[in-house]
Amino acid sequence: MPTLTHRPAPNESSDEVGMDGALAQVFAVLSSYLSAKAAIASHPELARLARLLAGFVTGGKGLRPQLCMAGWMASGGSSPSVVPGGDTDAVVHAAACVELFHAFALIQDDVMDDSATRRGKATMHCALAAGYPGGGEPDRKALRFGVNAAILLGDLALAWSDEIFAAAPLSGAQRDASGPVIREMRTEAIFGQYLDLLATGRQDGDVAATLTVARYKTGSYTVHRPLQLGAVLAGGGPEVQRSCRAVGVPLGEAFQLRDDLLGVFGDPARTGKSCLDDLREGKHTTLMALALQRADPGQERLLRSLVGDPRLDGAGACAVREILESTGARDEVERMIRARYQEAQVALRAAPFAMAGSAALAELASSVVARDS
Repeated sequence: MPTLTHRPAPNESSDEVGMDGALAQVFAVLSSYLSAKAAIASHPELARLARLLAGFVTGGKGLRPQLCMAGWMASGGSSPSVVPGGDTDAVVHAAACVELFHAFALIQDDVMDDSATRRGKATMHCALAAGYPGGGEPDRKALRFGVNAAILLGDLALAWSDEIFAAAPLSGAQRDASGPVIREMRTEAIFGQYLDLLATGRQDGDVAATLTVARYKTGSYTVHRPLQLGAVLAGGGPEVQRSCRAVGVPLGEAFQLRDDLLGVFGDPARTGKSCLDDLREGKHTTLMALALQRADPGQERLLRSLVGDPRLDGAGACAVREILESTGARDEVERMIRARYQEAQVALRAAPFAMAGSAALAELASSVVARDS
């Protein structure tokens, strides 16, 4: 990967690097792009898909774009919220590309998990099924259409994320440096999803296997690669990129571990998702692996009979949660999250990052581990 010239760190205070303005620019790019796609669409159904995607994207929290911009600032790039336009257009478009790739991943993840809700609304495959011609409750044909159409909508999001990045005002050196990062991010996320599918329904105490899935499926494209993408666009060399990994890998694992807890113990009003989906699906999470390691024979039998049962009800879920609590599995996952957060903090303090990027990243790291949605 070519190394760009590293710029000197700007002297910005932490109050100046708030992400709200910068994130607004990212969502403005996405809104403008998808609105244009709907306006110039050659067919009404293509325009409808563009509008559906626009509605889906605007519901996100924008963590990955924020990390991309934190990486940019860590390498000395100006904060887009302080200096909009100019050279910051490069990272704003890159961050928009990352968010649209995230939409692709979520839409297809919901199909694979057969999830009914996302961000408090119907998942794309459910919404598309409900809109299938014929009216009334979706029948088998409508449900199949919804699944197939959502897969294609995810593919469209992936293709259009390429278009947004292609439109970014990048130098040749920036394109050479950022291309491999984007390709690695996509490969790791897709392979991680494959590993997750492979492990679903396999209930055992293999914690190492669950952490491997976490690193590929979530940690890479959620934290490490967006952070690295922003850094290389601003000229971050090998030392900066190593620090992005040192911070991003443990923080990405912490993100997934928090996700595992929220999937079982979270408040659906806050998470926007059912707290039964992971249990019904039989997700092979670190939380479940720890519980199986520590369960007595009776608890193990109960876990194996309930987890992965698509008909699991609220009472059964409560019984599973009690075992996760009594075995200490929930507390151990919390400890693992704290340990990874501390590891990321140590790496962040040692990193050769500009002050603005360090401040933004420290704030984002706290939100990753302490979130309730």
